[in-house]
Amino acid sequence: MTTNKKIYFASDQHFGAPTPEKSKIREQKFVNWLDSIKNDAEVIFLLGDLFDFWFEYKKVVPKGFVRVLGKLAELRDSGIQIHFFVGNHDLWMQDYFETELNIPTYHSPKEFTFNNKTFLIGHGDGLGPEDKGYKRMKKVFTNPISKWFYRWLHPDIGMRLAQYLSVKNKLISGEEDVKYLGEENEWLVQYCKKKLTEKHYDFFLFGHRHLPLEIAISENSKYINTGDWISYFTYGEFDGVQMMLKSY
Repeated sequence: MTTNKKIYFASDQHFGAPTPEKSKIREQKFVNWLDSIKNDAEVIFLLGDLFDFWFEYKKVVPKGFVRVLGKLAELRDSGIQIHFFVGNHDLWMQDYFETELNIPTYHSPKEFTFNNKTFLIGHGDGLGPEDKGYKRMKKVFTNPISKWFYRWLHPDIGMRLAQYLSVKNKLISGEEDVKYLGEENEWLVQYCKKKLTEKHYDFFLFGHRHLPLEIAISENSKYINTGDWISYFTYGEFDGVQMMLKSY
């Protein structure tokens, strides 16, 4: 795609945490940001963990999030392209965004090209070496049998249980995982370097780390982590030439 408008990237909003009441403050801020970019946005990428927990029963979706869902619907209806990458907290996303909002949903990194610049984009969980415990856990969670059994829980029980466990076991509840580990210990950096040996990418865009980062992978390739909307309120912006990390 060739565009004279801007491409935006944001991730890790974790709406619903730590409580619905506190989450609404951050949700309104994110909606205000979406309003502020709607006149010059060509494409918006949401890089995962928009929700602290999301599970789609066949006829039921989680309560709440009306403001952000309504704003995304408005922007999509206006002609702005929106792409959603499933994160580790909303990995049970199915086809709700696609059928209700006309927003394609991806479960793995995907390549895009804008103005002859190539991007590899994804959430970032389970990529690179190590993190073997999480990779095993993800296989269990994404197994169709696991989802089938979970669906038999009444939504009031299933949602309450999942939200409790989500807040207890994630980046928002601790500081250790949001510290910069050094380039040699950053698994996403190692993943980007490996991908670069297979094919050239100008930019790697990921979330998951909750830490805004800009790291040169080579002389003409850069890894950018978009941070989060819990502590940093950061996002990526591509103006057709330059890729920048900004805060709102």
